[in-house]
Amino acid sequence: MLQTPEEKKRAITRLRRIKGQAEALDSAIEANTGCGALLEQIVAMRGAANGLMAEVMESHFRETFGQDQKPSTQRAGDVDDEIDDVMKILRTYLK
Repeated sequence: MLQTPEEKKRAITRLRRIKGQAEALDSAIEANTGCGALLEQIVAMRGAANGLMAEVMESHFRETFGQDQKPSTQRAGDVDDEIDDVMKILRTYLK
């Protein structure tokens, strides 16, 4: 679950962007737009969806793996660092 109001706001913003892109793609298909332009819109939608997935996945990791850790312990810092490392790899893959 998205934990903070800021995380929720970012997710909703991304989702609205995806919705707008889907509507634009629908209109472009109806207007018989060329395949090159359609592919560009699809790539943009995929990027937005992957960005949303990365945000939700990071929130899930932090909730799942950090929930029984106390912020003052060294272990909690290690978990945060490991999550950061995993998310860096995933974000690269999802681009």
